[in-house]
Amino acid sequence: MVPTAETRDPGPGVRVGLIYGLSAYIMWGVFPIYFHWVAHVPPLVVLCHRIVWSVLFLAVVVSVRGEWKSIGPAIRNRRNLLLLSAGATLIALNWLLFIYAVGSGQTLQASLGYFVNPLLSVGLGMVFLRERLRPWQWVAALIAMAAVANLTLRGGGFPWLAVSLAFTFGFYGLVRKTVDINSLHGLFIETALLFPLALITLGCWSGPQTSAGTFGLLSLAGVLTSVPLLLFGAALRRLPLSTIGFLQYIGPTLQFLVAVVLLHEPLDRGKLGSFALCWLAIAVYTVDSLLSHRPQAVADEPE
Repeated sequence: MVPTAETRDPGPGVRVGLIYGLSAYIMWGVFPIYFHWVAHVPPLVVLCHRIVWSVLFLAVVVSVRGEWKSIGPAIRNRRNLLLLSAGATLIALNWLLFIYAVGSGQTLQASLGYFVNPLLSVGLGMVFLRERLRPWQWVAALIAMAAVANLTLRGGGFPWLAVSLAFTFGFYGLVRKTVDINSLHGLFIETALLFPLALITLGCWSGPQTSAGTFGLLSLAGVLTSVPLLLFGAALRRLPLSTIGFLQYIGPTLQFLVAVVLLHEPLDRGKLGSFALCWLAIAVYTVDSLLSHRPQAVADEPE
């Protein structure tokens, strides 16, 4: 995802992009409902189904779009293949942790992890990409750290799920930032790399037989994984990066509401205090971004 130097005037394309972006983040926000429905299936089995069905669905999409020629050069490049392999490992861990979080009644921790993630990404950019942080970005990052510390001290233990989700997704974004490939092709290659291991795992699974209804739900994992990504990719090509920055908080906000309202997870004072600190960090970061506003570029993916 590389920002172009050209600024586009708002118009129908931007409005359509906003619809795509909202749709993607809303789907990601209500994703815990789906994993709650398959919570009786072991997380590793759900993950393998997600990988297998994603590969099959994405292969159909690539075929329909006639883009197989664009994938060949990416996998023939050794550097790209190594980076995409690292990305595949990170995204698989992230998916597994999220599936486990929902299945074990810890969706609130998952939500906190994705709230922290954008601020963590800023820190990773500073460490690995030598990006400089503005003073108020430092403040936002410190407040986010305070949110984690508060949950550790008042929530009965270190929130390892939230931190692990933030780190795996943050490092995944860092790896993908260094690969010149769009989101569709990148995800297809990553899941294809994981496909053999996922298929072997499912073949060796000796647990209870999956019912037809559960199998039908699991087979939807590929569509539910890929469709929001395709919508997000379409939004990236039409929206300014700053707009995408605001939209990214819709997902964890909806996950928070799903956890509390639909899944009835307890929200004690310790958790609420951590979320309040996290929201404060986001507010500081957002206001700083607005005050440091520059001409908006439209995000574009390499084709």
